[in-house]
Amino acid sequence: MIRAFRFVSVAEAFSFLLLLLVAMPLKYGADAPIGVQVMGPVHGVLFMAYVGLVFLVREQLGWDLGRTVLALGAAVLPVAPFFVERHWTRPAAEPEPAGRGA
Repeated sequence: MIRAFRFVSVAEAFSFLLLLLVAMPLKYGADAPIGVQVMGPVHGVLFMAYVGLVFLVREQLGWDLGRTVLALGAAVLPVAPFFVERHWTRPAAEPEPAGRGA
């Protein structure tokens, strides 16, 4: 389940960036709405999958209510799901790597 969440997290962030940086400028700058017509629903499905998976993996990852709310909030920021995937998807039982300063 965590693997699926990591995949969806990256896919959701990437689809959001494509929607904002490619499809929207094409729609309004080149009068070509096809990008939004395609990417909008794709991003919508990935957004819903991300939100649903947050609730499914939060216990496995040992997230408290605060971290869960932050992960849900990350879904509405263009690059935040990349951060969630990279830094918060280690299971709670897995030890943190030792820091260089320790």
